[in-house]
Amino acid sequence: MAAKKVNFEASMQRLEEIVSLLEKGEAPLEESLALFEEGTSLVNTCAKLLDKAEQKVVKLAKGPDGAPVEQDFTVSEG
Repeated sequence: MAAKKVNFEASMQRLEEIVSLLEKGEAPLEESLALFEEGTSLVNTCAKLLDKAEQKVVKLAKGPDGAPVEQDFTVSEG
């Protein structure tokens, strides 16, 4: 079976559904625990996807010939 590709938006949507279900407080304890575990896993997955996306961000600067040149993106503090 092929591995299912993880999608950030779908993961966030499912996480919102889980939060809504848990906030209602109507689920039995075992189901609530299962939802909590799924939510924790989704949070970790989303964090990894965001980190991966952040690593791909590059800064475009004007090169000597006027063409854009990619540079590593750095956050300046201050």
